[in-house]
Amino acid sequence: MFVGVLQVELSIPAAFSLKDKRRVVKSLLERTRRKFDVAAAEVADQDTWNRAGIGIACVANERRRAESRLQHVLNALERESDAVVTDAQIEVM
Repeated sequence: MFVGVLQVELSIPAAFSLKDKRRVVKSLLERTRRKFDVAAAEVADQDTWNRAGIGIACVANERRRAESRLQHVLNALERESDAVVTDAQIEVM
């Protein structure tokens, strides 16, 4: 069994309040969970209105499969119009 973790830092340029940020992050996390069947949560920068740190995890029977799924998630996040990926790390254990 392999556990894959994707840590992503996002910039949210259209957010001018925590309410704006929460709307963007909540929508992004829900779409990611539904589309890729992964666990996802905001894990950092909760009190900063224009940045978010999110964590995404998946379990797979092969290392390559976990890496591939998380890379697909990252590619989708990079295509988002409401948030900009500023940093990302994939780790499989």
